[in-house]
Amino acid sequence: MSDSDNGSAAAKPAAGVANPSHAGNFDVVMRIPVSVKVVLGSVTMPVANLIKLGRGSVIPLDKRIGEPVDVVVNNRVVARGEVIVLDEDTSRFGVSLTEVLGALPSGDSL
Repeated sequence: MSDSDNGSAAAKPAAGVANPSHAGNFDVVMRIPVSVKVVLGSVTMPVANLIKLGRGSVIPLDKRIGEPVDVVVNNRVVARGEVIVLDEDTSRFGVSLTEVLGALPSGDSL
C-alpha cells in the first residue's frame, strides 16, 4: 500500500503552502542572535613586535582608506561596505553595504 493510500499524504502540506504549525518556529529562528563583526583590516606581526606595542602605538592594517570592509556573521563574510560617519551621532560610525555576497554553497551553514 502506498503512502497516499494509507492517509499519511494528508499530513503533508501541499507544495508551496505554508504549514501554520511552522510559523512559530520561524519566529523563534528569526530571534536567534548572531555575532556580526566589521573587519577594518588585519596584520600579521611577530610576537616580539606585539609585546613592544603600547599606548599611542600605530598598527598599520592591510586595507587602505576607501577600500571596502568585510561584514562577518558567525565567522563568514556575508557582505562588504564602506565606513561612514552617522548623521545623527557624529561620534559614531557605521557601514553602508555596497555588496551582499551570494547564497551559501549547499551543505554549508552560518
